[in-house]
Amino acid sequence: MGLMRSPDSQRFSRRDYLRKLVAIGGVTGLSACLDATGRNEIASGNPSERPARQHAWNDVLATDEDGNRLLPEHHVLVPLRLVAPPDEESADQVESALTSIERAYSYAPEGILFTVGYSAAYFDRFENEPTPIPVPEELTPMESPEFDTFDAVIHLASDHPRAVIEAEEALLGTTDMPNGMKMDATLSGVFERAEPRRTGFVGAGLPAEHTEVQGVPESIPEDAPSLMGFRSGFSGSQAPEDRITIRDGSFEEGTTLHISSLTLQLESWFEQDTHDQRVAKLFSPEHAEKERVGPVGEKLGSATGIAEGAASRVEEDARTRGVVGHAQKAARARDDDGTPPLLRRDFSTVDNGIPGAHFVSYQRSIDEFVRVREAMTGPEITGEGVGQRLNNGILQYIFVRRRGNYLIPPRSRRALPRP
Repeated sequence: MGLMRSPDSQRFSRRDYLRKLVAIGGVTGLSACLDATGRNEIASGNPSERPARQHAWNDVLATDEDGNRLLPEHHVLVPLRLVAPPDEESADQVESALTSIERAYSYAPEGILFTVGYSAAYFDRFENEPTPIPVPEELTPMESPEFDTFDAVIHLASDHPRAVIEAEEALLGTTDMPNGMKMDATLSGVFERAEPRRTGFVGAGLPAEHTEVQGVPESIPEDAPSLMGFRSGFSGSQAPEDRITIRDGSFEEGTTLHISSLTLQLESWFEQDTHDQRVAKLFSPEHAEKERVGPVGEKLGSATGIAEGAASRVEEDARTRGVVGHAQKAARARDDDGTPPLLRRDFSTVDNGIPGAHFVSYQRSIDEFVRVREAMTGPEITGEGVGQRLNNGILQYIFVRRRGNYLIPPRSRRALPRP
């Protein structure tokens, strides 16, 4: 990564240029980002102000005019491979490195928000102890993804591009003064970089700035907040943080993380389908007929309204309308009281020059993600014009490249936990 060339700042908007630097990362991306943004923009932090739950971001996230929480603009998923015994000395080093980052940056979108998660590959090294997270698997007959087999992943998120690059490099020991603060330790010698590093972005207008990427059409709406063109993360479609938190056992106050890396077929989505067809496939046919959504989803406010009726009409819509909606299918997996079981913190990406999304989902157990994914797939849905993929939500346009499962311990146990 550090040998990659930085993009020409004259060819791109400032936002797009900084996004490209996050994607490059390493010392090259950091150096160019420092040149572009300077060093005096980010507040430092106090580790004691961070909550016990690593995944507790909601209290500091900004909201839009409808009360939907807004994720930070820049995201990096940093894969790590353990290269030292997970003993007390190594754990102390890891904790010191993470605490140093918390001291360097404020607990806020304009600082750094992050979680550290561990895979089944990490826990498998502890003989005669149960592995608290399952290995990832194929979840539909339509996919043959690669699987994350490294030991850990760190999800870094910030509105400042410099913060995510600098925090990553500081943790891995290639810069020693993040945000002007000294690191008490790094992860070097305990963890090493693994592959693939994944990056992405969230924010109105950002997707339309990537039409130079092959597969991102000019027809994407200028103010679209995602590559699919619509708002997501409606507060009414998100699990509360309490709902995704583990309630008892060794990892009480933790959660689980599933990452699906997806390729998106945007040219078909935007140039073969009309807006009404996209609305019907993403939300429901009723949403399209009654014009409930608006150009990018702004008419929905804070809730899709799917659970109020459309979710119960999936099979009927397949038979009578020849199409069913993605959100319509997924809502069938909600709790009996209507609460969604997943908290999504996913983001768009053009990693490797391919339009896609990293679907980042937090839930109490991986079983709950699997249940929602089965509802989204809808193998039992049949109707004239509805196939395994065709007119079956957005399955025709998304393809799973990778899957990974992680346990997110409570903050007190985030440094090399034992099962």
